[in-house]
This record gives sequence, C-alpha cells and structure tokens, in this order.
Amino acid sequence: MSLETDEILRFLNSLHPYDSLPEDAARSLAQQFDIRKVVGGRSVYEHGEKLPGLFIIYDGAVEVRDENNVVVSHLSPRNSFGERGLMRDGIAVTSARADETSIFLVLPPEIFHALIAEHKAFARFFDRARKPQASNSGLATSRAETLMAANPLTCQPETSVQDAARKMRDKHVSSLCVTDADETLRGIVTTRDLSGKILAEGLPVETTVSRIMTADPITLAPSAIGSDILHLMMERRIGHVPIVEGKQLVGMITQTDLTRFQAVSSANLVSEIAEAANADEMAKGTAGISGLLVQLVAGGSRHEVVTRLITDIADTATRRLLALAEEKLGPPPVPYLWLACGSQGRQEQTGVSDQDNCLFLHDSVSDADRDGYFADLARFVCDGLNTCGYVYCPGDMMATNPRWCQPIRVWKGYFDGWIRNPDPEAQMLSSVMFDLRPIGGHTALFENLQHETLKASSENSIFVAHMISNSLKHTPPLNLLRGLATIRSGEHKHALDMKLNGVVPVVDLARIYALRGQIGAVNTRARLVEARASGQLSQSGAGDLLDAYDLIAETRLLHQASLVKQGAAPDNFLQPSVLSDFERSHLRDAFVVVKTMQSAVGHGRGMLS
Repeated sequence: MSLETDEILRFLNSLHPYDSLPEDAARSLAQQFDIRKVVGGRSVYEHGEKLPGLFIIYDGAVEVRDENNVVVSHLSPRNSFGERGLMRDGIAVTSARADETSIFLVLPPEIFHALIAEHKAFARFFDRARKPQASNSGLATSRAETLMAANPLTCQPETSVQDAARKMRDKHVSSLCVTDADETLRGIVTTRDLSGKILAEGLPVETTVSRIMTADPITLAPSAIGSDILHLMMERRIGHVPIVEGKQLVGMITQTDLTRFQAVSSANLVSEIAEAANADEMAKGTAGISGLLVQLVAGGSRHEVVTRLITDIADTATRRLLALAEEKLGPPPVPYLWLACGSQGRQEQTGVSDQDNCLFLHDSVSDADRDGYFADLARFVCDGLNTCGYVYCPGDMMATNPRWCQPIRVWKGYFDGWIRNPDPEAQMLSSVMFDLRPIGGHTALFENLQHETLKASSENSIFVAHMISNSLKHTPPLNLLRGLATIRSGEHKHALDMKLNGVVPVVDLARIYALRGQIGAVNTRARLVEARASGQLSQSGAGDLLDAYDLIAETRLLHQASLVKQGAAPDNFLQPSVLSDFERSHLRDAFVVVKTMQSAVGHGRGMLS
C-alpha cells in the first residue's frame, strides 16, 4: 500500500499538532511515514510487543484493549495511538485490532522522539505529564475575559438620552455601549455624559445618545491583562473600557469591576462568614464563591487548591452555624462531632455543591437529648447551609435524618454491619461514609472509629470485592465510535457529565485504594499519592492516573468558570463541541487511562506495569 507524499502532507496539515510545523519540515516529515494496511479483524499490535512507531489512522477504525483484554476505546480516522508505550520504553501497554480494513501512517520511534524534542507543540500534545501552573492570580496578570462583565447593556445610536438613563437606572449600571444592529461598537455613553452634557447644558431628553456619546472609544481585546486595563484607565483618565473581539462587543470592564475583583479572596470570604450574625448575612459571603472560582481558575491555580479553598468556606459556614446554634439552644448536653462527607468531606467542592453531613454523639447521650437538643441543632445548621447555597441533599444524607444523628456505639454498629453484609445499600452508604471528615466539635469521637473501620474493612476480602464492584458502576464517557460518549437525551443532551462520568470514577478508585491500604486521607488526590507511596499503585500507574485525574478535574473547573463568566450558573455538563481537537484528544486519553485502571482493579490488581 502506498500514498503520495502530497496526499500525506494534505492530511497532516489538517491534523494537530502536525499543522504547526513549518512547510519544509512538514513535507520532510510526510516522507518519513511507513504506510501499513491491516485487514479488518486482524491485530495491529499486541500488548507487550515492541512498537514500530506511532500509529495515525488515515482510513478505517481500530479497537484498543487494555492488558486485561477489556475494550477501552474505538478510534476513527485522524486519531493516533501507541504513544503511551513510546513515551515509556517502546513496549505496547495496550493491544490494537482493526475493526475494518484500515490504512495507517506509522511514524518511526526515532522520528517521534525527535519531533517532541525539537517542537514545543509536539511536546505539549504528547506529554501527558502535568505541567506546573502559574500561582499568581492577581489583578495585574488576569486576562480581561476574566475581569469583564459579559453581555454588557447596549442601546442603538437613535435611542433617546431619557430611555438610556432609565435603562441604566433600572439595571444599576453607569454606562451603556452604543452598537449597531450587528453588535458593532459605535460608542459609549456614561452617567457623566448625561449630567455634564444633558443636564448641565439644558438639552432636551429627546436628544439621541449619538449626540453625546464618546464615539469610537478605546477598547481592548479579551486577551489583554489587568495591567493593560489599569494603565489605560490611569493614562486616559477613563473608568470604562469596552472589550471587543474583532469588531464585536463582548464585554465591559469598569473601575468597580476591578475593585470587586481585588476584594474577592477566600480569606475575605472566610472572615466575612466567621463574623456573620445569621445565615442571611453568611449567604452574602458564600455568594462570592463563583467569583472566587473564576479568579482562581484564571490565575492558574491547581484544581486541588481551588477546591480546597472553596471547601474551606463551607467548613467555616458550618462551624459558624454550629456556634450560632449553641448560642440559641445553650451548651450541648454531651460532646458531639459534626462531620461532612461527599465532596465537602473530601475537600473537593466546586462552584456547585449540595450538603452531606452527620452527627456523632457521645455514648452518654439520652434519647431525649438526641431527639430534642441535637435534632434542633441539626435542623438549625442544615437550614442555614441551605440558605447559604448548600442545598439539601436529595438523598437525605444529612444530620437532620435521625438515622445519621446517633451515638458512637450506633455508628460502630452501622460500619460493622456494612462490612459484614455488603448488600447494595451497604455499598452505597459505605461509599459516602468512608469519606467522612470532622468539621466541628470533639474530633476524638471519630479517631478510633476511623482506624478500626479501615482495619476491619481492609481485612474483609468479600467487603472489598463488593466495594470494587460498586466502584465500577460509574464509567468514563467512552463510546464505540468517536471516543467520547455524550448524554443521549434530556436537558443535557450531547454533553459530558464531568462529575458522574468524569471525576467520580477516579474518586471511587481512590476510595478502593484507601480501603485496601488503610489510608486515612479522604481527599482523592491525597489518596492516590499515598497509594503510590504504599505500593497500592505502581509508580507508572499512579503517574498516569494522577495526570488523568488532574486533566479531568481541571477541565471541569474551566467549564464552570466559563459559565460564571457568561452570567450562567455553574454546572457539570460540558459540550465537547466547545473543546479544540487538542483538548478533546487529551480528555479522551485521560478517560482511557481511568477505564484501564478500572479494568485493572476489576481483575484484582490495580497496578500498571
């Protein structure tokens, strides 16, 4: 089988990262490929074989299986495979079979490695290792697209100044952008223009804004950074800067926006919440979480830092509500401990979180105090958290449920029963309750129970086997055709659920490693790191899974931050169409790693060689 160099060159020019090569380098590369044809149903290569190079599908379809012979991906033209083995020791870590008669471009290993060494685009594309990110999330280095108010209010040139003034008053803004019907920016009118040019000069209210607006105002692009905006405002003595992309208006930045941005920090929000007199005041602080999310993501903060800071706010709100409850109800009759589970327990809250919590009570508690004082305390705190935006748990996993407000002896009975008889409900409850973290009260009530429970669960192979089976119920969104399987119907049709099919499969895997290795950490990334240190995961397996988790979690946060910047509520449903080919390829590869690790755990290993 042969292909002309020009045919290969045209193909490469449409494929990232090859499209980034200079023309002469691309033509030279096109001559380096081996062309292979494999009949449908035949093997391309087997696990453990030495790889002849990087495979790019020119035509056809390929099925990729992991070391346990479990299908992890079906690939179509323009997809490449074999790079994971090449990036290690040149030995295939998967097997590949042609679903139909297929034509491959095979890039020899030495050429592959040379491209990575010589071209940054190739290094970035094929190196899945996590890169250090900037930690500076200050105003000066933040991009305009992060600082701006999207979809600014506009009016047309023929609008009267009276209508413009009413619009600004009703929307509580200090300016309007003047645009044509096609959203091309023509000018800007501010409250200062209204007072200085209309009121001061006694012009009629029917005057059109085109007569008083600042025509062709100075603008910046979304890629501008905070220092550009600050310098422009100071040099030109202006307080409003429209943000345009091409000729289209996409946002507005005011001095108020800059002040608000500088005022948002986790420390400020924590301080505001800690001093609040009631839940309504606390809600004003928690309302800043979305802005904090955008700021942290824009500043390049790592996902585990972002979620830790956001969770700190929930912890502070919980502790403040506990203090307010005690002020209202009086001192507790016996020692107690409030614990969080779910994402708060793991310190992995994002821009959208409900509440999952429970109460451990000292064994000396009376039924009357449990059903009286502590039931009232639980109701006060959970109601307050709901006011703050942490909505009631749909599954009623809250301290207001009498089942989850019990003395220590009852809790011990719960865990012992779940471990001895791991029926489906026990598996579900264990998945939640094994992520418990103390928030407020007497932590000693939990310490011995956690140690005893981890020891008992790790020694019960039947329980661990059931928990492994339960952990595999959430699978990465990989389909049999083009790699990414989206939701098929409903409100979020054609989207990826970056929670249930994204981070949750890794969360479940990390919990299994923690149970088997008696790892006390509840944070997912911390569990994976400790699993590697304790030998639960091999160095290479842990590295792959950590890189995959980082990419999935950070993609989820970028999606949520993007929604907030658009003025929408954050959610977990990502449309793959908004991603570039580069981003989709890496996300698919991350999901393949997770599915491979699920397969390994399901076959009793959990390690990648």
